[in-house]
Amino acid sequence: MSPNVSHSSTDQPATDPVGEWDAWRAERRRALTAPTGNLALVETRWLPAGERPDLEAARAGLADSVTVTSLQRTDLVTGEPEHGLRFWDADAPAVRHFDHVDAFPYDPAWVLHATYTPVPGARRVSFEHIRDNGGTRDFVVPGDITLTLDGRDYTLSAFDDDGTLLLVFGDPTNGDTTYGAGRFLFVQRTEDDDRVLLDFNRAFVPPCGFSDQYNCPMPPRQNRLHLPVEAGEKRPVFRDGFSDQH
Repeated sequence: MSPNVSHSSTDQPATDPVGEWDAWRAERRRALTAPTGNLALVETRWLPAGERPDLEAARAGLADSVTVTSLQRTDLVTGEPEHGLRFWDADAPAVRHFDHVDAFPYDPAWVLHATYTPVPGARRVSFEHIRDNGGTRDFVVPGDITLTLDGRDYTLSAFDDDGTLLLVFGDPTNGDTTYGAGRFLFVQRTEDDDRVLLDFNRAFVPPCGFSDQYNCPMPPRQNRLHLPVEAGEKRPVFRDGFSDQH
């Protein structure tokens, strides 16, 4: 279904939008299958309170295909920093069995401009995460994204992901033709500070759709669209009966 959009336009900024989309799809595949791509994550190990990661010790005795990195989050109960280790295997079963990510055909009607209104200060919005048993984590949402889809007004919350706005959204295709927990979309800035571009053809399956070792944010209520977004990635596809719920 194509959107009926108000307060936005479907102008194409690209001279060859389909070619650029094909290139984006190819880059997605390269990133997913990289030695530290989403498919390669085989373990996320959180350390006891107060313990710091020792990467050298963690790497000892591991296969050459394994990479170890560190990460940090905030403990939901204590509010203190919590440290962990991630183990990536370039020869993981998910990498070996991966075939492709299904996607809808490119549809220019799903390239939308929306209004962007910055919010002064570091406003934080709570996002439930897939592995937090109903707990929430607060992310900085620096502005409001507003548009009208099929006669309904939306004010969307995209959080700051290392300097880029990341929209976590849901729609009626989730769990049917697309990944059940929602999809991600990077919001593109424009030359006009008050406008942003939402190219839903580049909506993508979140990392937790490729490895159960991720803890992805889920769409908040305001980011759940009533209109089926039949654009972007659907689900990963694996060969030889390998399950995507690995």
